[in-house]
Amino acid sequence: MNQTLLVELLTEELPPKALDRLGAAFAAGIFEGLKSRGFLEDGAIATAYATPRRLAVSITPVRAGSPDKTVREKVLPVTVALDAEGKPTAPLMKKLAALARSANVPEIAIDTLERAADGKNESLFYSYIAPGAPLSAGLQDALTETVAKLPIPKVMSYQRPDGETVHFVRPVHKLIALHGSQVVPVSLLGLEASNVTLGHRFLSQGELTIANADAYAATLETEGRVIASIADRKQRIRAQLQAKAEGDRILMPEALLDEVNALVEWPVVYACQFEDAFLSVPQECLILTMQTNQKYFALTDASGRLRSRFLIVSNIETDDPSHIIGGNERVVRPRLSDAKFFFEQDKKRRLVDRMPGLSNVVYHNKLGSQGERTGRITVLAMRIAKMLDADATLAERGAMLAKTDLLTDMVGEFPELQGIMGTYYARHDGEPEEVALAISEHYQPRFAGDALPSTMTGTVVALADKLETLVGIWGIGLAPTGDRDPFALRRHALGILRMLVEKRLPLAIPALLLETATLFAGNANFKDPTAEVTTFLYERLRGLLRERGYSGNEVEAVVAQQPEVLDNIVERLNAVQAFAALPEAEALAAANKRIGNILKKTDEVSATVKPELLVEAAEKTLHAAMTNLKSEIDAAWAKGDFTGTLRALAGLRDAVDAFFNDVMVMAEDVALRNNRIALLSELHGMMNRVADISKLAA
Repeated sequence: MNQTLLVELLTEELPPKALDRLGAAFAAGIFEGLKSRGFLEDGAIATAYATPRRLAVSITPVRAGSPDKTVREKVLPVTVALDAEGKPTAPLMKKLAALARSANVPEIAIDTLERAADGKNESLFYSYIAPGAPLSAGLQDALTETVAKLPIPKVMSYQRPDGETVHFVRPVHKLIALHGSQVVPVSLLGLEASNVTLGHRFLSQGELTIANADAYAATLETEGRVIASIADRKQRIRAQLQAKAEGDRILMPEALLDEVNALVEWPVVYACQFEDAFLSVPQECLILTMQTNQKYFALTDASGRLRSRFLIVSNIETDDPSHIIGGNERVVRPRLSDAKFFFEQDKKRRLVDRMPGLSNVVYHNKLGSQGERTGRITVLAMRIAKMLDADATLAERGAMLAKTDLLTDMVGEFPELQGIMGTYYARHDGEPEEVALAISEHYQPRFAGDALPSTMTGTVVALADKLETLVGIWGIGLAPTGDRDPFALRRHALGILRMLVEKRLPLAIPALLLETATLFAGNANFKDPTAEVTTFLYERLRGLLRERGYSGNEVEAVVAQQPEVLDNIVERLNAVQAFAALPEAEALAAANKRIGNILKKTDEVSATVKPELLVEAAEKTLHAAMTNLKSEIDAAWAKGDFTGTLRALAGLRDAVDAFFNDVMVMAEDVALRNNRIALLSELHGMMNRVADISKLAA
């Protein structure tokens, strides 16, 4: 019969950060194992369950046995199986005996064999019906394979009561294998399958019998006080948090929600309090200590200011939660007191006075200390500021202080707060606001989609910091390879590009890289990587622009020219996109590609067209059309109207088509040939002023 199959492993508490992966892998492994063995109907569905104490899967429908199947096996080539008189050879008889054993038949008659072509030769084949296997056999194999391949972060070894040593992520106490209401006789990790499990460790009493595989989740919830579905449990936590927030905003990172979800089987949310005096500490410190150390959810008001209330997710439901709430409030208080102490101690010493200490912090053994690095960043920030006509004095000060908070007690305790704490301490020291902000903003963007620096000083220092890292680390031979990028150079490159593009900075990439490379002059470990880094940046730029919805051909049309300044690249792309939609675009792109190929094969000639050498009507028409359009194209280009520049080219389509139909470019007469090449060269320049439109050709 086709019924629901349930498999559950009841364990000791599983590692929370691995629970989701373990649950998904357990369910997928058993599902695929049964599917490959023919036990699943088309459209069978697997439902994964995972709690801190169990991994489980429910699959429906599942056959009680796999279907019989026809097996056709090659026996031997005819030349080996039969002698010259057509009689069976000894190798054939030996082979048939072996096949009879595998097919579970007394013997195989020679006249039942099929003689058929086998490539260029003939062979004998034997066909038979292989009976299907019972579910117990298929499930046993699927279980064994699945458990062996689980993504276990660290394997434990433990002994069962009978002395058997078992290796698994955590000790396992029970195994359920139910097909409908019938126990499937399988074993795993020293356990025999049954229909018995345990509910919540504290809210449930005794063993639970699962009467039917379809009743698993409901039985656990009603009798065992366990929400088996990891998704349902997460949704319940989210809903309870919203209810207990009472209108406040909940700081609810998905990673924290996932980790808390993996720690409870019956989630209950309670509201707790801490003393208002702690709110004098920067709220980032309080939030981080609550989230990181205690797994609590902080609350803010509508304007983002931290509340002295916080929410906890407990694994216990009780009518009187005062002891749970009080216990958590007592636990968090010393953590917040530590944060307050660090903050007050750090404020006693100005950031500028910490600068000499950076010389004692190693950045990289081939690039020196953080002090030396700060010196390089400061010089580069001042140079970039001058390129942008920004305040070089603010840029210098911001770069000098950017890394000083690494030496504070607070950042020593919470490295995630680097930059953030520097901004608080700089304000306390009376530094200009742009300098204070630059200390935190120079790390931006920290990740994909993160905000860019809001100030010019922050932008300048952020560019200097990322360029120094990218060029410096690459220059000592630590470029990214495959999936390995320990210094996050891809992220630094994207940060540089996003600032150049989104802030429309008129900075040339070659000039930035040249200025950065000169900072490492005299370092014997450094080899100028400018060429490689340039290629790397343009590859990252291609990916960045594709992510924004531009097609590969549109991106290539602009990036293939390696524009040095990216402040108008979006307008160029939009113009290319608009041009590509024109009916004339395809023909002009193909013609442009053809022109490019011709020019590559010719020696350098004068780019000046001599009208008196234009003899064919088609070339005269093309030259006249180009002359008429030149002023329109130049005017559009001068205004930065890239769309208008490209749209004007549409008027050349007929003349270009006629030229290639009627004119022999590579004429025998050298003067005619050179003049036609000069005409094409001028046309190529007009076409590719905004982008290389040949890249739009299919």
